[in-house]
Amino acid sequence: MMPSTDGAKAPVQVAVTGAAGQIGYSLLFRIAAGDMLGDQQPIVLRLLEIEPAMKALEGVAMELDDCAFPLLHDIVLTSKAEKAFDGASWCLLVGDLLNVNAGIFGPQGKAIAASAASDVRILVVGNPCNTNCLIARSNAPEVAPERWFAMTRLDENRARTLLARKAGVPVGVVTNMGIWGNHSTTQYPDAANSKIAGLPTFDVIKDHGWLKGKFIETVQKRGAAVIEARGSSSAASAANAVLDSVKSIVNATPWGDWHSLAVVSRGEYGIPEGLQFGFPVRSDSWNWEVVQDLQHDGDAKDRIKKTTDELLQERDLVKALLPA
Repeated sequence: MMPSTDGAKAPVQVAVTGAAGQIGYSLLFRIAAGDMLGDQQPIVLRLLEIEPAMKALEGVAMELDDCAFPLLHDIVLTSKAEKAFDGASWCLLVGDLLNVNAGIFGPQGKAIAASAASDVRILVVGNPCNTNCLIARSNAPEVAPERWFAMTRLDENRARTLLARKAGVPVGVVTNMGIWGNHSTTQYPDAANSKIAGLPTFDVIKDHGWLKGKFIETVQKRGAAVIEARGSSSAASAANAVLDSVKSIVNATPWGDWHSLAVVSRGEYGIPEGLQFGFPVRSDSWNWEVVQDLQHDGDAKDRIKKTTDELLQERDLVKALLPA
C-alpha cells in the first residue's frame, strides 16, 4: 500500500468482489471519486475476481489509473479472497456467484474473519443477497453480526421514485420508505408508513388501490423489467444503491426518517432471530437500530409473512453451508 501523502487521513481499504462485472464497473469509479466515503477520504481499492476474469480486471484497473483520481492511493488486483480482504474496512460482496457455486460465500466469510480490519463492515449485493449474507456471516462468527448488511436500498429507491411520480413531487420529499424481507419478488415496500413532504403517503395519494396493488407489484418486479428492456441487469442503479447503503450506515439518519437495509434479525416484529431481513433502519453514525412500533394492516402482515417464509425456505436450502 502506498503511504498517505496528504498529511491528513490514512487510506481506507475497500474490497470489492466481482470487480470486473457490470455492477463493479459501474461502482469502482464512483468509489474512487469519493462518492462513497466522501471527498476527503483517500482509499485503496482491493479488487477480487475469479481467475478467468483477471485480464478484464486489469483493464478496469488501467481505466482507474487513467482517471487520475486524487483519492485513489493504490489498487490491488487478486483472485485470492484473503488477499482481497486483507486490512479491509469495507467489503462489498458484489459478485452474483450463487448460480455458480453457493459455497463461495462461506469461504469468503472465513477470509473476511481471517484478514479484514477490526472495524470491517460488509455489504452483500450478489443475489440472493439476504441468504448469501447469512451464509458468509455464519462462517465468520468472529465478526459481529451487526456489521453485516444485505442490500435492499435499490428497492427503496425504486419505490420512492414511483411514489414521487404518482404524487407529482420531487423524489427528495419522499421519506420513510422501508422494504421488508427479502430482496426478491416477495419483498414488501411499505407505502403505508412512508411520507410525502412530511404527510402520510395514503393522505397524499388517494388511489389506495394502486398503493396496495400495482405499486407493490412494480417494485417487486422492477429488476425483471429492466432486464427485459435493456437485455441486461440493472447494474448502474445497483451500484448507486451500494453507495447509498454505505452512506446510510456511516452517516446519521436525518431526524424522523429511516432507510432500508437487510440486517440480522433480533426478533423484531416477530421475525425469526438470525435471518438477514430487510427492515426500516436508523443509523447514528455507525450504530444502527431497527425502527420500532410501526403498524401494519392485515395485508401488510400477510406480505411480511410471505417474504419471511421465503427466507426460511432459502435458509433450509443452504443448511449444509451454515456451521452448526
